[in-house]
Amino acid sequence: MRIKYFKNGQQFVASEANEDLELVAKQVGPRTTITLLAKEDLLLDQAEEFVPFNVNRQDLYFLNGYQSWTDTKEFKLSKRLRNIKHGPLLISKLFSLREYGDINFYKYSNNKSHGYDVFYSKGQHESFAFNLNYKNAYLIFELIKNKRDHIHLISDTKGIKVKKGEELVIFDYCFYDKYQEGLKAFKENFPKLNVEKLFGYTSWYNYYQNINEEIILRDLDALDSRFNLCQIDDGYETFVGDWMDVDPVKFPNGLKPIVDKIHSKGLKAGLWLAPFAAETKSKVYQEHRDWIRKDENGKEIKAGCNWSGFYLLDLEKPEVVDYIKTFLKHYVDMGFDFFKLDFLYSAGLANYEGKSRCQAQFAAYKLLREILKGKLILGCGANVINSYQNFDYLRIGPDVSLIFDDALYMRMLHRERVSTKVTLQNTIFRSFMNDRWFGNDPDVFLLRDENMKMSLDQRKALTKINALFGSVLLMSDDIATYNDEKKAILEEALNLFRNAVVDEYQTQDKQILVKYHVGDEKHEFIYDINKGVMSNER
Repeated sequence: MRIKYFKNGQQFVASEANEDLELVAKQVGPRTTITLLAKEDLLLDQAEEFVPFNVNRQDLYFLNGYQSWTDTKEFKLSKRLRNIKHGPLLISKLFSLREYGDINFYKYSNNKSHGYDVFYSKGQHESFAFNLNYKNAYLIFELIKNKRDHIHLISDTKGIKVKKGEELVIFDYCFYDKYQEGLKAFKENFPKLNVEKLFGYTSWYNYYQNINEEIILRDLDALDSRFNLCQIDDGYETFVGDWMDVDPVKFPNGLKPIVDKIHSKGLKAGLWLAPFAAETKSKVYQEHRDWIRKDENGKEIKAGCNWSGFYLLDLEKPEVVDYIKTFLKHYVDMGFDFFKLDFLYSAGLANYEGKSRCQAQFAAYKLLREILKGKLILGCGANVINSYQNFDYLRIGPDVSLIFDDALYMRMLHRERVSTKVTLQNTIFRSFMNDRWFGNDPDVFLLRDENMKMSLDQRKALTKINALFGSVLLMSDDIATYNDEKKAILEEALNLFRNAVVDEYQTQDKQILVKYHVGDEKHEFIYDINKGVMSNER
């Protein structure tokens, strides 16, 4: 083990106690805890451990992506993590692609693969490991292709200030050498949450920002007693950041009558917001430039290219926190029960004095939880482990697309890209988190024929996998247009969502075998990863 730190502006590396610090290691079975006691004021960089392990080219490895949109799956050692580092600089800057993932603070290399906070391997050498120090530091698991006798663990403590006499846990993790034992321990350390299963409607994946009162009320009318949620997505506000300003043309009567109509049908009313973002066209951005977070060079932190381009609000400014409290409480008072909070990775783009990136994001998410106490929160575009204890549900993949996969150049470069193909993989491979860290939201299924470029077989696979693996089952279709075939597919999906239990899934080259049961009936099918269709259903 070694730890990198700064004292009086000078960098040091320690692997044992010295004049600046003490290190206390505790090993209890598979759990390792290492605590630092500072003898001087220290600024931490990162801590590292090298865990003996046989890395095999034939085994399958799970490395969890940085945020909820990041591609996550089982893969072999030879697979390279694609990233924007290899793309044209002009494209990267034009679309702010570096901001969506971890490339600005993690050094990618063709010789290594990495993931965050949970790891496992299947094959000749099994393992399952997970981070218990999730409020202090992300735990990065690295596989280095030319060093196959160990796994490199990095505790991302960078930025934490430890004063003389203070203690800090820098490592706390469990590492099992059997997959099933580790999975069992994971479930014991993170007890079942028993989240409510939500079957609902969201406006985004049919109309995107082109919504209005007539569309929402029309689609709401078609929702029957099987539904328990109706959520208004992006497009009701004038500009992202101006959350108190509902578009008067689209919604001349405001949102309150719609909330009341949703409640009259016995459904929860949901609303989408991006609470840390302000786009350039917004009044917040144009009139409150002092609210925008700046980097160490005084430059405003751009968080992405969506809308007119958007920037990160400064979460350390009291007036910004007051603004966030004001608009969230405004919609609580209006009667909304469910809040889909999006683009939350942006809180981790800034460096916060004395805090690690993990501590800063946990604090930002905790703020949302405190404001929305008693309401349901669905996090989206959020760091995964920070969502635990803060959000009821988490989107665990990128947005579903109306085509099966994204444009070729995006496939080559962008780990957080919009892609039905990627989100289906995330849905399956992150399924062990479901009802432990949060209820998994696999994003929507789509059955309609209109405005659609996926085949019916692809749409059926999307519907079935979402129903089997998630705690949230959402759609954006107007179900009043469904024919008998679509109605039957929906009815089967609802039966699976409510009653099916997945027994196992096995990666077989470019296919995944899924086994599940409903009551005493056992079923299985093969899902083709590249084609997006099922076969051998029985």
